[in-house]
Amino acid sequence: MLTLNDLAPQEGARRNKKRVGRGNGSGHGKTACRGSKGQKARTGGNIEPGFEGGQMPLYRKLPKRGFKNSAHKTYGVVNLTQLNEFQFDSVIDLEALKKHGLIKKRFNLLKILGDGEINRAITIKADAISDTAATKIKAAGGQIDIVTK
Repeated sequence: MLTLNDLAPQEGARRNKKRVGRGNGSGHGKTACRGSKGQKARTGGNIEPGFEGGQMPLYRKLPKRGFKNSAHKTYGVVNLTQLNEFQFDSVIDLEALKKHGLIKKRFNLLKILGDGEINRAITIKADAISDTAATKIKAAGGQIDIVTK
């Protein structure tokens, strides 16, 4: 039986730490693998990624493109044909659709589109609904509740 005190890494899986600055006999003495002089040889002499010695860095030379609208809303979209797959006739909302895997978890808003037919009365809580979907749901005897956030 394998116990915690018997666990060990495979042979060759772990390498010993390089011990630098421990004398010339070690092969890593004198400059401790840092080379001779210069900023990177000094203590605390590290430079940030992208630094080009004071020259204007590439990421600042390149032009900015596009626009990110901070008020943009992304809807999880479901068609009426997908709602027919539901086995129960209770309230269908964003959480129920996420639970059944019809909408990915990253979406916080729900929109119902009118592709397909609905064959029973359902109650839907959505953030947006297309006109065709609304008429088809009401014709089947269903209810629509628009949730505004």
